[in-house]
Amino acid sequence: MTRILHLSDLHFGYERASLIEPLLDLVNAARADLVVVTGDLTHRGRSAQFARAAAFLRRIEAPLIAVPGNHDIPLYKLSDRMMQPYVRWRRAIAETLEPVGHVGAVRVQGLNSVDPMAWQRGIITPAQVARVIAGLDPSCTNIVALHHPLQQRPQVDKALMKGAAPALTRFETDGVQLVLSGHLHLWSIGAFLGETGRPVLQVQAGTALCARPDDRQNEFAVLDFRGPDLIVERHVAPMDEPGFRPRQELRFARRHGLWRPA
Repeated sequence: MTRILHLSDLHFGYERASLIEPLLDLVNAARADLVVVTGDLTHRGRSAQFARAAAFLRRIEAPLIAVPGNHDIPLYKLSDRMMQPYVRWRRAIAETLEPVGHVGAVRVQGLNSVDPMAWQRGIITPAQVARVIAGLDPSCTNIVALHHPLQQRPQVDKALMKGAAPALTRFETDGVQLVLSGHLHLWSIGAFLGETGRPVLQVQAGTALCARPDDRQNEFAVLDFRGPDLIVERHVAPMDEPGFRPRQELRFARRHGLWRPA
């Protein structure tokens, strides 16, 4: 079994401070083989916010990889956003923007989907897709981790990332099995499988720490890969409650190249 813990949208600078310690306790108690953080570590990409985010990440005991989100680059300082959008990220978090994590029979390829020209929307380029395909390991469950989702449910009012549709098509045909994303502050798993299943299972995380009242809850997920089977533990902390509720469990199975609820 390989255990991946998925965090997203921490938003230090607008975080729910009372939840930091309960979240860290659960993250470390999970004893994950790898923690994957899919962007928006900060709320406005400021140095002090990056310092707080980095301090939080240092307290996670498992190996960790992280990719940027659109909130991790400057919003108002246009010259910085155009000329050096990732300078604070590289100083505080990591030099690389597209890290790779390889644990057990699972390989995670990070992608930077931030578009400094559009700030919120995001972009995935053909060159990035080609790099993912070139790095796939046929002996592993191949995961792509990025901030912006590749599909959105009808109720979402944000513009879909540029290049999302052709990227998803390539991933489905060439061997990616799972995609981790965030951005929407709206949990979703298995929403796009349909009745017959699909080659790629998409896990869209809610926000782990953002204190925005409209989000109504914070959460994270633990993914246990057991051969072709996946057990997902969802941990939810409603805004009007002091901590996390008992975990919820979902199961998926991959058979004949297609994911379905188990």
